[in-house]
Formats: sequence, C-alpha cells, structure tokens
Amino acid sequence: MPDRPHGGGARAAGIARAAIERLVDAVGAATAWISLVIVGLMATNVLLRYLFSEGSVWAQELEWHLLVPLVLFGMSYALRHGEHVRVDIVYARFSPRAKIVVDLVSALLTVAISALVIWLSLHYVQQSYVIDEGSPDPGGIPHRYLIKSLIPVGFALLLAQGVAVALACIEKLRGRR
Repeated sequence: MPDRPHGGGARAAGIARAAIERLVDAVGAATAWISLVIVGLMATNVLLRYLFSEGSVWAQELEWHLLVPLVLFGMSYALRHGEHVRVDIVYARFSPRAKIVVDLVSALLTVAISALVIWLSLHYVQQSYVIDEGSPDPGGIPHRYLIKSLIPVGFALLLAQGVAVALACIEKLRGRR
C-alpha cells in the first residue's frame, strides 16, 4: 500500500467534521426562528394581560418551554461559530499553536461533559415520562417529558460539535487546514 500523506482516515475525519458542522448550522438556523416566536408570544401575553385582563398559564409556560430548545440547540451553534465564552484577554496573547491546543483541550472537555450530561439526563427524562409529568398549575402544559427530552438531544448536538472542533484542531496541528 503506498504511503499517502493525508490518508483515508484524515479524509474521513474531514468529511465527518463538515457533516457535523452542516447539521449544527441547519439546526441553528431553524432554532433561530424560535426567538421570533418567543417575542411574538410574550408581546401577545403582555397585551392580553394589560389591555384585556386575560392571561393563560399555558401561554406563559410556553414562553419558558420555548427557551429550552433555543438554549440547548443554540449552544452548539455558538461553539460552531466561536461565540462561546472564552477568556479572550488571556487567549489573545497565546501563539497560534497554543490557541489550537487550548481549543482542542476545550473541545475534548466539552465532549466529556456533554457525554456526562446525556448519561445523567436519560434517567431524569425517563422518570418524567413514566409519571407522565405535567405542569403543577391548572391549565398548564402537560407531558413535560417532551421538553425534558431535549436535554440529551441538545447535549448530543453539543457533543458532536465538540468532536468537530477537536477534528478541526487536529487538522490544524497536522498542517492540513
């Protein structure tokens, strides 16, 4: 077998990274629309409450429930586009190679923490499903396990983006990107 400098493994890793990044971008673009829905819902709730003295527990809970996918899917999108929290005042002073190493270590920690959250949240979601948890308030949203099920899904997407960042860092360290 001839010696190939970029090998099939590196090519496969690049394809996997690109696929993850496309998925995160697509989910992020779809999730962005939720913010518009939240604004409309909040404005409607305020108008109904103050102009007509009408309110709905269900609509108020929906505001909070819509924040869940916005945050859980938004965190992987933020990581994808470098908008996550980082101590830039320190990071900016690092050499380009040191920045890549910091990004790689951060990505690996993101993967580990995401895996832990997924593992711990599965029982939490299952327990909510088994008891058919709903809102404790009359007129609230039933089937709370549906929104709780987004916890492992959101962290799975973050885990995947962490893998993509790690693969990109490895590509950069090998001088392939």
